[in-house]
Amino acid sequence: MKAIWNGQVIANSNETVVVEGNHYFPPASLTEQFFKKSTKTTSCPWKGTANYYDVEVDGQSNKDAAWYYAEPKSAANNIAGYIAFWRGVEVVEG
Repeated sequence: MKAIWNGQVIANSNETVVVEGNHYFPPASLTEQFFKKSTKTTSCPWKGTANYYDVEVDGQSNKDAAWYYAEPKSAANNIAGYIAFWRGVEVVEG
């Protein structure tokens, strides 16, 4: 799977985990230069607290476009540290 934003592949992996229709990418699959930690957090009743990244490509920023669970609840341990996308980030086979 590939995650693409602003014409750039920002993550690429053959080992994503699908949860609730979202592909979660392993941390090593990210092109780190495109990610900047955000201060945003949200809470999921069964996964726990999500942290966010802003995605920045070619001088454009997509605020809070990626999220991950650094320390998920036990039901979501299989996605600990894995990153998912929204806000216009295209996730496609490739």
